[in-house]
Amino acid sequence: MELRHLRYFLAVAEEQHFTRAAERLNMQQPPLSHQIRLLEKELGFELFKRHPKGADLTAGGRIFLEEAKTILHSVELASQRAARAARGFEGTISIGFTSSAAAHPLIPAIIRAYREAYPDVHLALNEGNAAELTEDLLHGKIDIGFLRLPVSQPQGISFHQLLEEEMLLVLPVGHCLLTPAESTTEVGNTEVMPCISLKSLADEEFILVRRHGAPGMYSNLIAACENAGFTPRIALEVERMLTNISLVAAGAGISVVPASMKNFHRDSVAYCRIDDAQPALVAPINLVCRSETSGPTEQNFLKLAREFTLSIP
Repeated sequence: MELRHLRYFLAVAEEQHFTRAAERLNMQQPPLSHQIRLLEKELGFELFKRHPKGADLTAGGRIFLEEAKTILHSVELASQRAARAARGFEGTISIGFTSSAAAHPLIPAIIRAYREAYPDVHLALNEGNAAELTEDLLHGKIDIGFLRLPVSQPQGISFHQLLEEEMLLVLPVGHCLLTPAESTTEVGNTEVMPCISLKSLADEEFILVRRHGAPGMYSNLIAACENAGFTPRIALEVERMLTNISLVAAGAGISVVPASMKNFHRDSVAYCRIDDAQPALVAPINLVCRSETSGPTEQNFLKLAREFTLSIP
């Protein structure tokens, strides 16, 4: 039994006439009658009572009609959903992000725009550090990642930089490098921050996210400090940048974070621009994905993220 047999049967049942059903199906009446006979032979009972004016369903035919409609409807729905999935309008996409990347308004804005554009795609969201996200991509545990600087760039993983922002120094309120009047202020629509020389931090204790020998933003900080004539003293190493800021607020040391995190703990820390850093301390945001195995949902997400980023003034 094939789907075409069900469609032939449905046409005859609805028209109650073989000739009219054949016309509807754009075929000749004899082949249609032959196919219905073959279907009845396979089922083992007659579907129609044939008479000079047409054909009426038998008791078995009426039950078979209900099931045939259900089957054909299910096949139609399956076809529609499969077509939508093939274009990336249905399915699941798993997105990972670091806490510092997610703190930038670009990331929730992209995710929200994707939700609105593809409401039938389920989003699975996961947090991790850059190394974890890269490893999860390699093993297929996530499809897309948002992170700052990669700690490794394995083969088969692509990195797409979306933007770059400056890094800010975080000091506890009342720190000796801040005069009592120095704090972030607004002049017109422009935010004015204190500017601190990197050389003046030689005696400070730093709070960093990962070990100082690892690649990434903090290795750039180490290099900049060494170029300024000192090796920074590492007081603490933590897992998340939000923890950095909380510990600075507690007076445990100082830190450096991307500018998009400057609204955390504003009552207990001060954010300052860094003067004379070589190399300049910047924090990119990268979208990370597999190079060749991405499906339609991932391709749509990558395309939307690029277009969304370009649209930002």
